[in-house]
Amino acid sequence: MIRFIIIITTVVGFLILSIPILILEWIIGKWNPRLRDVSSLRIVQFMFKLILWEAGTKVTVIGHENVPSGEPVLYVGNHRSYFDILLTYCRCPDLTGYVAKDGMEKIPLLSTWMKRLYCLFLNREDVRQGLKTILTGIEQMKNGISMCIFPEGTRNRGEGMLPFKEGSMKMAEKTGYAIIPMAITNSAEIFENHIPKIRPTHVILEYGKPIYPKELSKEDKKFLGAYTQNVIKELLEKHTV
Repeated sequence: MIRFIIIITTVVGFLILSIPILILEWIIGKWNPRLRDVSSLRIVQFMFKLILWEAGTKVTVIGHENVPSGEPVLYVGNHRSYFDILLTYCRCPDLTGYVAKDGMEKIPLLSTWMKRLYCLFLNREDVRQGLKTILTGIEQMKNGISMCIFPEGTRNRGEGMLPFKEGSMKMAEKTGYAIIPMAITNSAEIFENHIPKIRPTHVILEYGKPIYPKELSKEDKKFLGAYTQNVIKELLEKHTV
């Protein structure tokens, strides 16, 4: 419970104390947008690493060399914990926007940072708005910004994975950039499996080889979500005891 209090204090403290930083970043952006974006990225990555340290989380990373350099990618992963975002965002080499549920857009300051970092808010109940979000993600990838999505649509509280939503793969299909499968093992043990306690946990994060949709068979292209999910499933099975 002590770790939970420490982390909540860290998050709230950062959001409040970051108000002057957001103003400074806005000023920098008027002069050098790229510098603003990269500095915002590094600030948030530092805070996420700090929170993971406070949580006592040990992370084994496998296959990060599979992430192509110099081009945007679509990160796709399984989703069991809020900490999945922290675990993966820490290792993004360049600008990366995450697709989050639209409810997060209502959280003051947090949503400001998310928008600054090119995150998008997805309304799962409104098909038209969902399509608009995906189209925005496609444009961001064309502009050199990687995207990350958890295609199960929500945190999975059971065993295995929920079916991947095929529409979530459109950002890779329409841009031709690689899908990077991410298999996250044991992250629910940090918090979700024993709320409200946060426990020291060993998490394995494995990046699979890039999947280029244009190189797949017609059948695999048609069901790209299922194909990607099977790749992630195979990676997860390697670490299942």
